[in-house]
Amino acid sequence: MDRDFEEFLALERELAVFLRRARANSGEMARQVHPELEPAAYGLLVRLEECGRQRATDLAVYFGVGKATMSRQLRALEQLGIVAREPDPADGRASLVRLTDEGLARFRDVRNARRQTYVRKLADWDRGEVAELARLLHQLNARAEG
Repeated sequence: MDRDFEEFLALERELAVFLRRARANSGEMARQVHPELEPAAYGLLVRLEECGRQRATDLAVYFGVGKATMSRQLRALEQLGIVAREPDPADGRASLVRLTDEGLARFRDVRNARRQTYVRKLADWDRGEVAELARLLHQLNARAEG
């Protein structure tokens, strides 16, 4: 093994474990929001809660999926009462997707429970370390987008 790249191999290993756990957690959190929710839908809820109303096409671009995939996911969420569509005031032909009051309440309950899990698991960490991890992950995510 080339010693010049050991830290990158370690990073790859740790990210693989982290991503595997994150996928499993997303599925668990999606089911907590609603038992019939697909794991991938949890990320949609996160995005809608963070950014507010969005066009389905913008969501598809953000998540890197096709319009048909996004439409199917949104239709399932609508049927469960988690999201609703409303006319886009800027373009009468388009619609905006938003969390319903029930969807927002369910999402926030699950997110708050997840936050408490992180608080417990990282109780022996200094708050500065938690902030530094969040900063570094943000930096990694920002570079991945660019």
